[in-house]
Amino acid sequence: MNNLNPLHIYILAHLSKANIDYAKSIAKVLKTEQSIVDQALKELEDIKIIERSHGSSIKRTKARFKLSHEVHKHHTYYKLTKEGELLLREIKKDFSAYLTDLVENEKTLEILKFLRKAKHEHVKQIAKVFSLQIDEARSIITKLLSFGLIAERKTKVLKRKHRRTKPKKETRTQHKYYKLSRLGELLLRFFC
Repeated sequence: MNNLNPLHIYILAHLSKANIDYAKSIAKVLKTEQSIVDQALKELEDIKIIERSHGSSIKRTKARFKLSHEVHKHHTYYKLTKEGELLLREIKKDFSAYLTDLVENEKTLEILKFLRKAKHEHVKQIAKVFSLQIDEARSIITKLLSFGLIAERKTKVLKRKHRRTKPKKETRTQHKYYKLSRLGELLLRFFC
């Protein structure tokens, strides 16, 4: 479990919902490059958590995200193995523990939930809300950025709708503001 990054965990969750899917479809949902998803699928297949689906066509009853009744395979389709299902169930039981191990801080899940609610926030405000030292908050934010769970907001002005913790008509950005990434949003949606 420790060698799985958040992208791997999301792919397991996605395959759990979709039953069978392919790299391009997963990349579209994540709004990321297909090559990144291809690499993650290969890594998961190497450790036997997912496997390739066999056959020349797929029915919609198997591939839940497909719109047509039956589809001929034009891609490499993947599905969870029994080990993958068990691992996903274990992570789903205690997603907070997974994030704590990943980032080495027990407040990680709360910070992600806070960013989902706040939309955009800077490190100093996060440190203040969670009673952390600024260096500790920076360390958490850096790790979350490296795992792709949050993204840096690059804008000069934040409108009221973008920053819900301190609602003002506009906020001029003098700090670096952070928000949940698409991967972070999807993981929170699945596990919380």
